[in-house]
Amino acid sequence: MVQSLLISSTRKSSGKTIISIGLSGLANNLGYDIQTFKKGPDFIDPSWLTLASRRPCYNLDFNTMSSEEIKRMYTEKSHGMDFSLIEGTKGLFDGILTDGGDSNAELAGLLKSNVLLVIDCEGITRGVAPLLEGYKSFGKKLKLNKVILNNVSTSRHESKLVSAISRYTDFRVLGVIPSIKNFIVERHLGLVPTFQHPQKKKVLSSLVSIIKNNTDYKKLLPLRSKSQKKVIKPHVTKKKTPIVVGVASDAAFGFYYPDDIEEIERQGCRVKKINLIREARLPTIDGLFIGGGFPETQAQKLQQNNSMKKSIYNAINRGLPVYAECGGLMYLANRIKFGKSLTKMCNVFDIDIEMNEKPVGRGYTILDTDKHPWSMKNKNIHAHEFHYSSVKFNKKRYKYAYNVKRGYGINGKKDGLIYKNTIASFSHLRSTSKLNWAKYFIKFIEQNNG
Repeated sequence: MVQSLLISSTRKSSGKTIISIGLSGLANNLGYDIQTFKKGPDFIDPSWLTLASRRPCYNLDFNTMSSEEIKRMYTEKSHGMDFSLIEGTKGLFDGILTDGGDSNAELAGLLKSNVLLVIDCEGITRGVAPLLEGYKSFGKKLKLNKVILNNVSTSRHESKLVSAISRYTDFRVLGVIPSIKNFIVERHLGLVPTFQHPQKKKVLSSLVSIIKNNTDYKKLLPLRSKSQKKVIKPHVTKKKTPIVVGVASDAAFGFYYPDDIEEIERQGCRVKKINLIREARLPTIDGLFIGGGFPETQAQKLQQNNSMKKSIYNAINRGLPVYAECGGLMYLANRIKFGKSLTKMCNVFDIDIEMNEKPVGRGYTILDTDKHPWSMKNKNIHAHEFHYSSVKFNKKRYKYAYNVKRGYGINGKKDGLIYKNTIASFSHLRSTSKLNWAKYFIKFIEQNNG
């Protein structure tokens, strides 16, 4: 059994992300084969964990996956590894369900993972002891006796914390992190992802040093097995003529679940990455997937690449099957308004996008299909959205692919604008046993290329 560690906290913004990244990078530097996971539907933290571990980070999400599917993915991806690290979300016992059925604690129990609790110690001294004891009592079935103290201001502060913990609890303090600046800049959608960070390697190196110098990392990492490792190769459907699916991949677009891309490849397709900022036009492809990202921050560069915008506009009007999520939807709009800047995009949809100061749609969504061009007839599709952007319609009106039962989507009621063979939505789908959207999309591409 591969040893695993789930890193959680009492609340969000406690430092678990920098510790997860730093420990993953340190383990990799020490020669460990490490597999990382992220609880929930996040894209940004996994981009950093992927950089640190040099392997794709996979999401474990009760919203889109059954418990059995979570265990299956974890087992499959951890096979042959020395160590698996899971970064939690928010607090250890937090989740949508009041019974805790989708919490970090539930995930730790399901996967039989050890739990490392990260405590932001600003303003806390002796009070850390009842806090830890309360968590230990509430999670009696968990492997919970390790803690890292973060944001510790002085040696005196550290002494008081460690003394209280050793006197009143059985927790082992495996690290004390001083107050440090935020190495990974935050902005309107959270941390800057690796595909946009200009100094990502320098940041990673700094986080690795922090963990190496301020934690007892040897007690966090397992002894490595010397047994020969076997890699499980996934089954791939072979096609006589492989379908080529273009995937937008550049500084504007980078929000993809790695297992979704792997599922497209398992369907017998070849994935071709396309840089919509630098490349002049679309290559020869059978379908196009434009995922989420931050097109508003790259709007000037996207606007300047008129040949690519024209290439996409013409391809869509000729009937190219296209699936666009969130940032992809914004790129296919007429214009994006971001602050005082107004930039022209592809004008596939006669809509304008406006970036707002507060989120318009944030969290889990539940959708029912409505006139879906992929012949999907599904109820209660679980997805998620996180966008500050809102849609302003001009003259044209469009059909929608989804009715929104939970969330906001385009207008609080509908999501998934349809034009020709293109769907553009704010909701991010996930290809799982509950809804293998990639399979539907590939079948749709085959039907339109037949």
